[in-house]
Amino acid sequence: MGEAVPFPTAQPRGYEWLEGEPAFDAERHLQLEEPAEVLMLADLGYDAAEIATKATPVALSSPFRMLSDEGSAIMLETARRLRCFTRPAGERIERTVRGGCYRSRWLRDLCLSPEVTAHLEAIYSIEIAPHPMPVHLGHINYEPSQIDVGIDKWHHDTLPLDYVLAVTDPARVAGGRFEWFGGTKHEAAELAESGEQVPAERTVAPEFPGPGYAVALHGDMVVHRAGPLDEMCERISMVNGYVATGAAVDEQSRTSDLIGIDDPEVLWTEWAKFAAWRSKDRLAHLIDELEFTSDRDAVITQLESAIDDAQRAVAEMRAGEKGLLHYGD
Repeated sequence: MGEAVPFPTAQPRGYEWLEGEPAFDAERHLQLEEPAEVLMLADLGYDAAEIATKATPVALSSPFRMLSDEGSAIMLETARRLRCFTRPAGERIERTVRGGCYRSRWLRDLCLSPEVTAHLEAIYSIEIAPHPMPVHLGHINYEPSQIDVGIDKWHHDTLPLDYVLAVTDPARVAGGRFEWFGGTKHEAAELAESGEQVPAERTVAPEFPGPGYAVALHGDMVVHRAGPLDEMCERISMVNGYVATGAAVDEQSRTSDLIGIDDPEVLWTEWAKFAAWRSKDRLAHLIDELEFTSDRDAVITQLESAIDDAQRAVAEMRAGEKGLLHYGD
């Protein structure tokens, strides 16, 4: 367990801390329990060659308890207080709050919690760190304003690893279930391209016993959504992101999708730091491991690979907005 990029010590312009928050207390606010089941990417149909390039072979877990009753109550109150900052995430989600960890110290400390990180490391079976981009920490989704508008469409995430936490009590929500597709993202793309929906018989909606329960997710690889509501009611979930601490694996991020979605006051700087961290790690590996050789092209290839993340970030920033990928309802 480590730290990729330190959380900023200063808030971006336009962000203020919530007043009167309780201090996060891991002993009182967490109740970490093991999931009953962990599925692998191979179970979804991914082949060994693709799996080998990813952060972990794990796909997702069954729901497990993360927060205590007190922690769940504070999480719900925090989400309600942050509701005034909701904005749409393109055409995919009508109401979401990103950057909440710049507004709530309690949410920030939960999302950076070393206890939670260690718990997820055991599930993923790799070393991880909270995502270097704080916009991916404590992402909150809320119910839409109209019953005929979905909470979130079928998609795979713009980041590698995360958990999805039930903030409101699922027993009090009519519909709005977390669902995942029992196939690959390549199959989901083919279905969307042919105008077909994700088959109901290949959709799984795990049972969340209550608020404060979460599923660990290989977000970049598992296609999922928040299903539609059956009647209008409060429905809130929270997503927290992570990365593998080693930058040798694929980046597994679609940060360019966030242009036009996230606040530019934070996006460009966070993105640059993320790309710089990966490049720094890869360049350090090159310094330590590159052997003497007369093969110029091999050396060029390794050097280009080491700085690929930074170069790609520059190109994508310049290219501008392209929209948030999804596979429809």
